[in-house]
Amino acid sequence: MVKKTKTFREKLHTVVFGTDSKLGRRFDLLLLWVILFSVFVVMMESIPEIGSIFATPFFVIEWILTIVFTIEYLVRIWISPKRFKYLFSFWGFIDLISILPTYLSLFLPGYHYILIVRIFRLMRIFRILKLVRFNRESQVLVTAIKSSLYKISIFLLAVLVIVTFLGTLMYVVEGG
Repeated sequence: MVKKTKTFREKLHTVVFGTDSKLGRRFDLLLLWVILFSVFVVMMESIPEIGSIFATPFFVIEWILTIVFTIEYLVRIWISPKRFKYLFSFWGFIDLISILPTYLSLFLPGYHYILIVRIFRLMRIFRILKLVRFNRESQVLVTAIKSSLYKISIFLLAVLVIVTFLGTLMYVVEGG
């Protein structure tokens, strides 16, 4: 029996898409830390006092991170056995929208603040920690919420009416 050796692309696929191997878990954990760092940078940049002082370093860091995420996205496309399936999948969409704001900011100023969408990439932790098995339970919860939607709507409407009434009452009592 001839043992088939894995190609570089197949090995890379195991690392990037797999969470069962040691390298795959390390890759995913490293990626999660980079995503957290990226979200932290965007949050710090949005604080006017900090953003104005460190504008240039934030700009450089953001472009470095965008290039890293772009390379990772392109590698995922390249190693995917079904490229179009990945491109139009949930994860493919999340990966794409996490890099688009930086490129959009070249043409439309102010769009780099929507980089916070990168936080959605943290949902990969569900895959890493094998939390996908709770998917069935979440579907039961969604079904229960859908079946109770009318009752929930009535309750929220009642709360809205009460809050509005009490707010108006407080306004009148305090004298405007």
